[in-house]
Amino acid sequence: MSELRRKLAGEALGTFVLVFAGTGAVVVNDATGAVTHPGVALTFGLVVLSLIYALGDVSGAHLNPAVTLGFVAAGRFPAGMAGGYVAAQLAGAAAASLLLRALFPDSPTLGATLPLGPPGRAFVLEVVLTWFLMLVVLCVSTGAREKGLTAGLAVGAVVGLEALFAGPICGASMNPARSFGPAAVSGHLAHLWLYLLAPPLGAALAVPTFALIRPPEARP
Repeated sequence: MSELRRKLAGEALGTFVLVFAGTGAVVVNDATGAVTHPGVALTFGLVVLSLIYALGDVSGAHLNPAVTLGFVAAGRFPAGMAGGYVAAQLAGAAAASLLLRALFPDSPTLGATLPLGPPGRAFVLEVVLTWFLMLVVLCVSTGAREKGLTAGLAVGAVVGLEALFAGPICGASMNPARSFGPAAVSGHLAHLWLYLLAPPLGAALAVPTFALIRPPEARP
């Protein structure tokens, strides 16, 4: 297998696991109430943490189109490879939601991210959440590679933290692939635009923020 195929397979597999575990926790909680909202947030944080350790040296463990595009905007990732990464991430997310549909055919949303209240509020929240997530990613990654003890703990903690406090209002997606999979399979497409546009915007805003607070000699 070529190096590029290995990277794309890593992104597809990693995003599959992320969406299967994370939205699977939502589906199980909807069905049983046993996971609870803090449990869902913890699931997302832990699965991101573990995937960074497992796949960081394979594909960089982006697992998120917004992160891939953020790395491109920061000049850390080749623009020509971004399309393949995003396609692999979306495919992995869709496969995870298809499997969850087979396992839980009665789930109405499959863990889709849906705004509570005005969509504009959810859009702003998703921009800000992804801005902070991408800022942390840029600070703890080397190039376009999220790898090492600091990266796994920091990024996983941010994902769990933001899901914990903002999840009930906007879903705390921060990830177009995470939202695409369950929305496409369950048919809840009305608000998908929000979760496809807001996270990349937030990731793009993190790039000049990082340049502002970190001197050039301290950047990876």
